[in-house]
Amino acid sequence: MHETQAQAPVLQVAASELILGGQRSGKSRRAEALASAWLAASAQHRALLIATGTASDDEMRDRIARHRADRALRCPAMQTMEEPRALARAVQVHSRADTLVLVDCLTLWLTHLIWPAHGLDVASAPPHLADTWCSELDALVLAIGRAHGPVVLVSNEIGQGVIPMGREVRAFVDALGQLNQAVAATCSRVTLMCAGLPLCFKDAV
Repeated sequence: MHETQAQAPVLQVAASELILGGQRSGKSRRAEALASAWLAASAQHRALLIATGTASDDEMRDRIARHRADRALRCPAMQTMEEPRALARAVQVHSRADTLVLVDCLTLWLTHLIWPAHGLDVASAPPHLADTWCSELDALVLAIGRAHGPVVLVSNEIGQGVIPMGREVRAFVDALGQLNQAVAATCSRVTLMCAGLPLCFKDAV
């Protein structure tokens, strides 16, 4: 009697999906797998990664290089562009019925908005800074809802550990939680990744 291996289930691409998880939880791998499934479904399909990370130091440069090499192996047909700040506009401009837009990741995008290079932090910032990032969030939510093709967004879940000591870090955790909740409410599917395994919290597909 021959043993047969169970085939992996085919990933179904939702109109919009938020993928949450901790560091090295498999968030990006799932996002790339969804992009690969979308590309495999039709020769006319395209996939575009909007990368929000910037090479601010040597470690980050090495990390970005590793991510690029890994993506080239896992999803070679996916195109890439960098947009650390104007994310809503990038989604709006590049979203098409035949194109899956992948955003990786919202955490770094938020960092660029509320922790600019000159060191201003959200906890001690003037009121207009908070207004600015909240308006950017509103614009992003609107862009996701109006997207012509599928949108996949990756973000970190960092609110389940100990409460940080520094006020600026606590403010960032609060802001990221607000961001994740707003995007989750908009997306048709929300998936939490843990140890490479997906747990679906919402699926309105």
